[in-house]
Amino acid sequence: QVQLVESGGGLVQAGGSLRLSCAASGAAFGHTFSSYVMGWFRQAPGKEREFVAAISWSGTRYADSVKGRFTVSRDNAKNTMYLQMNSLKPEDTAVYYCAADQSYVLNSVATTYDYWGQGTQVTVSS
Repeated sequence: QVQLVESGGGLVQAGGSLRLSCAASGAAFGHTFSSYVMGWFRQAPGKEREFVAAISWSGTRYADSVKGRFTVSRDNAKNTMYLQMNSLKPEDTAVYYCAADQSYVLNSVATTYDYWGQGTQVTVSS
């Protein structure tokens, strides 16, 4: 069984910060979590799911809309990925999902990811 569990969402005022976590567990991860590309996506009401950030063993990738404000990181010893979100804007309001990809490529396309969490709500008030 593979499980990704997001946490850290909530309500914050514009300009504020939040830190999301994504904990991975299950036989598919075991001792190989570090080899997975991990990604963050978000989906606002009435909109399609969009790429936010991704991290591999060798690098990171960000959507233009979050560059300079969001930072993705991971702790392979804890099988956990993080998303530090600073200077939040109302347009960042969405359900944030973490995902895992076995392709070794920093993909921004949701369909390339193999495993998904249930999501955590982030609401930024103006």
